[in-house]
Amino acid sequence: MTRQHKEAAATSVVDRFPVKHLAKPEIRALPEPPASTWRIIGPGIIAAGVGLASGEFILFPYIASQVGLVFVWAALVGLVTQFFLNMEIERYTLATGETALTGFSRFWRHWGLVFAILTLLANLWPGWASSSATLVTYLWGGDVKWITIGMLVAIGLILTLAPVVYVALERAQMLKVAAVLVLLLVGAFVAISADAWADVPKIVTDASVPTELGFALLLGALAFAGAGGGQNLVQSNWIRDKGFGMGRYVPRIKSPVTGEPEAAPSTGFIFEPTEQNLGHWRAWWRFANREQLYTFVLITFVTILFTSLLAYSTVYGRDDLANGIDFLQVEGNQLSSIVGGWFGTFFWVVGAFSLFAASLGIVDYSSRMVADVVKTAYAERVKESTLYFAVVWVLVLIGCLITLAGFAQPLVLLVISACVGGVMMFIYSILLLVLNRKVLPDAIKIRGARVVVLGWSVALFGVLSVLTIIDQGGKLFG
Repeated sequence: MTRQHKEAAATSVVDRFPVKHLAKPEIRALPEPPASTWRIIGPGIIAAGVGLASGEFILFPYIASQVGLVFVWAALVGLVTQFFLNMEIERYTLATGETALTGFSRFWRHWGLVFAILTLLANLWPGWASSSATLVTYLWGGDVKWITIGMLVAIGLILTLAPVVYVALERAQMLKVAAVLVLLLVGAFVAISADAWADVPKIVTDASVPTELGFALLLGALAFAGAGGGQNLVQSNWIRDKGFGMGRYVPRIKSPVTGEPEAAPSTGFIFEPTEQNLGHWRAWWRFANREQLYTFVLITFVTILFTSLLAYSTVYGRDDLANGIDFLQVEGNQLSSIVGGWFGTFFWVVGAFSLFAASLGIVDYSSRMVADVVKTAYAERVKESTLYFAVVWVLVLIGCLITLAGFAQPLVLLVISACVGGVMMFIYSILLLVLNRKVLPDAIKIRGARVVVLGWSVALFGVLSVLTIIDQGGKLFG
């Protein structure tokens, strides 16, 4: 490629980016990819770790306790859809170092703010912390309200005092995933009955939509099968902090107490479509897809399958099940009687830690999203780290106030959060299609089957959101 051709290609690449609200990206070379996928393992585990919470430990097992295995198929549908959503979110960040929200803000300045507000609405409710606190009471007693508040304060301190927030989060989620996998491995041999294993084919042969449980609960389970809502969008921030692609040029968020916070640039970068850069791109894209598939998708589906089987094997068909998270108490007691007291205790310990770690990740990603949006579109001179930690403590404070006010029914809080997340996914599926076709260079833009899958995502979450609104509206005004 001649010098004139390079300059023309570079100009063409930059000019594709809308600049009415944000500056043009800077042209830089795409960093060389790592030699092994294992060196970039992390963001998918964080996504799985944060996502191994409401859907995996509460919503899908609860559905299995009520109607059996007939809805487990939806977990795979939700996960496959979210895999492609995550990869389109990652595509933009790999290519630019900008988050997907920054890309949306190039079309309309306030898109980022819209999603930040929706994420806060979904995550203000401390359903994950209160769920963890509820499991703690099964172990040692105590007051759910005060345990929840203690957990929220602990989350604020952990995220504030960690020298590099991403590293602390990655380690916490890896520990959580390991604990969950140990629980499932042991449970597969000692707790799941032969009859339950024999009924696994019913996931396919008896697949159905148990509408008697309500569209809100079903949308919640589908949207929270793995990640859901704002968590998918923050995949941009996590791969950027891990140094994927052009994200390597963006500083990490560091603690204002134990580290040196840096002011990350509000806009990103783009590379010229040279043979070398495109070769690096193909390698990065291959690695990123593998990392998500081997970690997020595989770990999450195995977890949903086994936790549903545990619930089905132990408490399905019982008449004394509570219409809420307390079914986990009955399940734990049943596991204790079948396997031994140690396993029921282990079940509650892993569940409590899993939900606490999920709450940690949720406060982190909500704060990352808000900080990124505010810095990019409204306060360029403010350090992103400063904004991040301010939002962390605002979320902790609001969560404590909601808990003190008496909103302590975890299942209700989680369904509210999941329904908001489903609406978000409908909207940003459309925006991702536009962003990755109109803005990115032709050589790396979304095309073919992935366009079809994102179209499916738009239809899936659009229809489910409308049905849920109609269902809940009928209950409210009927």
